[in-house]
Amino acid sequence: MAEQVPEKVAGEVAISVTGLTKIFGTRKVVDGFDMQVGKGAIYGFLGPNGSGKTTTIRMMCGLLTPDGGAGQCLGLDIVRDSREIKKRVGYMTQKFSLYEDLTIAENLDFTARMFGMKNRKALVAEAVRDLGLEGRAGQLAGTLSGGWKQRLALAACMIHSPDLLLLDEPTAGVDPKARRDFWDEIRKLAARGVTVLVSTHYMDEAVQCDHIAYIAYGKKLIDGAARDIPGQIGLSTYVVTGPDLSELEARLEAEDGTGQVIRFGAELHVSGTDKAALDALAEVERARGTHEWVAKRAGLEEAFIYLMAGAKDNFMLEPVS
Repeated sequence: MAEQVPEKVAGEVAISVTGLTKIFGTRKVVDGFDMQVGKGAIYGFLGPNGSGKTTTIRMMCGLLTPDGGAGQCLGLDIVRDSREIKKRVGYMTQKFSLYEDLTIAENLDFTARMFGMKNRKALVAEAVRDLGLEGRAGQLAGTLSGGWKQRLALAACMIHSPDLLLLDEPTAGVDPKARRDFWDEIRKLAARGVTVLVSTHYMDEAVQCDHIAYIAYGKKLIDGAARDIPGQIGLSTYVVTGPDLSELEARLEAEDGTGQVIRFGAELHVSGTDKAALDALAEVERARGTHEWVAKRAGLEEAFIYLMAGAKDNFMLEPVS
């Protein structure tokens, strides 16, 4: 298991929390969570379903009261000032949560009214224009495709110009182009200083984030800049191609020096933290002349699978006394 690595945050800090803990019933679903998030960062919380990602994010932003720990969000105390924090947060849930029997404009106007915004008509018109929804303002939300619903949900989240945006698996179920367009908008918001927290277990969402925190069953395993995560773990990888990959995969899993063997279509990714042992294995296999072994820089997906393999499901542990 990799050691926890503190995130080095340059410039202004948007969120700083220590020891966050949450218990539901007899289960500790978040256990002593520490983190700092810089202003304008796009921070991905990556982990399997039920790992505590969304619960952690909600506590960090004052949306859920922790059972232990403390921290600040946007310069405010996450417990004492939670009401004020909520006014400065936009929250986009995984499931479309607006009214399907209202039009796009009516949904945006309703959201603006809920936040007590003045000049609602102008704000709605601006939101429609900024997210490319012109010509659709009078369309019922329930008739929109997944990609357009996603755009509408984002527009509603940003109608009150929040400083912090929470995204819960935001691109689940949308096509690749809609996903790219969505992330283009998110990067524009971050460039304006909006801090973005993303809860996901999808790798193609995680790779869009500047920073990653891996969470498994209530514990933070590691966090840092996305490009640095595999190096922090010390993971080395070879890509293996050739015939009979299933047979080779079974044999390699029994070899010393391979921390994991993952099938990616017509490739095997063979990884481990003992680089010398992995290099030696690659040389032996190359000498057989049956497969091509090419060293590559380990990626987030290899790192994620490696970390998850060593994590223990807290639902199977002893309950909190």
